[in-house]
Amino acid sequence: MTDFDIIIVGTGIGGGTLAWGLRESGARILLIERGDFLPQEPENWSPEAVFGEHRYKPDEYWETADGQIFKPGLHYCIGGNSKVYGAALPRFRQEDFRELEHEDGTSPGWPVTYNELESYYCRAEKLYGVHGNAGDDPTESPRSEDYPYSAVPHEPQIARLAASFQKQGLNPFHLPLGIDLGGQCLRCHTCDGFPCRVHAKSDAEVCAVRPAIDHPNVTLWTNSKAHRVVARNGTVDSLEVYHNGELKTIRADTYVLSCGAVNSAALLLRSDGIPNSSGMIGCNYMVHNNSALIAVRPWERNTTTFQKTLSINDWYLGTDEWPWPMGNLQMIGKVQASMLKSARPNAPLPVLKYLANRGIEWWVMSEDLPDPGNHVSLTSKGRIRIHWKPNNLATHRQLLKRARRMLQRAGYPIIFSQQMKIETNSHQCGTLKMGNDPSDSVLDPYCRMHGLTNLRVVDASFFPSSGAMNPALTIAAQALRVADQMTK
Repeated sequence: MTDFDIIIVGTGIGGGTLAWGLRESGARILLIERGDFLPQEPENWSPEAVFGEHRYKPDEYWETADGQIFKPGLHYCIGGNSKVYGAALPRFRQEDFRELEHEDGTSPGWPVTYNELESYYCRAEKLYGVHGNAGDDPTESPRSEDYPYSAVPHEPQIARLAASFQKQGLNPFHLPLGIDLGGQCLRCHTCDGFPCRVHAKSDAEVCAVRPAIDHPNVTLWTNSKAHRVVARNGTVDSLEVYHNGELKTIRADTYVLSCGAVNSAALLLRSDGIPNSSGMIGCNYMVHNNSALIAVRPWERNTTTFQKTLSINDWYLGTDEWPWPMGNLQMIGKVQASMLKSARPNAPLPVLKYLANRGIEWWVMSEDLPDPGNHVSLTSKGRIRIHWKPNNLATHRQLLKRARRMLQRAGYPIIFSQQMKIETNSHQCGTLKMGNDPSDSVLDPYCRMHGLTNLRVVDASFFPSSGAMNPALTIAAQALRVADQMTK
């Protein structure tokens, strides 16, 4: 006898969406979460609490390949990192699923095509209440349905900025966003990077986990850390879990991991009986090449409150001048001086206030390429170690160059940028890649592990490549696809 039919470890976008997709199946489902529900409290919207004190991050440290300690960008709670994400929910482009040549190498094709995933993208957009304008983005792939909701309108200064880009011959578009606009959403300036105090952000807790656990067949364990997967003879036999500090062994017919690309790989590395004939468990760690950019117009205050509505993909697939894919530009939530202070503690606060009051902020995102040398391992004491050397950086510099030129032509003469380091891992992916060939992949196209009949992984571990768009909607779409296959 098993304790449950299905055990899902992790309640982020992957695990939460899968639980939602299986909620009416009648299966006895156990959802396991290392953390708990985040409280709805004033500190949710406090830059000092969120960015200065790291109130919602665990007291956990990882190591670099040379033994340096760093604090990763993790949130162990119901909903996972989606509790603090910016709710950007774009689809990958058709081309992202194909083999693509880059300046620094080749991005492999996926064993799943865009067309196979398209209907699940539609379902994921409905589940997460995505706002957008079909046809805005020149790189947009074919859609069988429109967005569930119209795009979030630009505030006046952002609308003028978009008009300036159009005059430059560019094609600015409304960033697809998952927020409860017209409902609980206040269009505040503490959205991107913050938990939503009024639950108006389309995170995995609000959209997927809470509706799933309303069903009597779905059980949730909080404060429960998966310790080891125990497998024998090609089948997972049990899962060892520290539940409220007590080690328990639980059994199910099917086990699903969704702990994040690093923690899912680490869990398998510390487990027993896990086949790894490809040698790829933990390999091909990707996280995007990311830079934050602040463009300043000294003579004008930026009075925008909800800033994250504008994006640019004109260079996503390259140009005649630089024929390799470059990536995406998107605005981020309005940065406040105290947020800058947490990143630059020695900088004078008046200077930071000046920059924050007159700046507009962007995220510059390029694809990084899978490399087995970039991988997850465990130290002798069990601590996670990240071996990571960024690649494809010449392309990232090309995108930064174009972003600077675009903004200077729009009337922002002062521009600062900072490339993100190893601590910024919110787009982590690739460590348990899916593929058709067990000799060079870990999972099959439905996220089942090669060599284990009853183990799946539905976080971004399964990504064969990282693309250059936010990963959340693609994770959700694949989780819904897996849910459909599991119930057939």
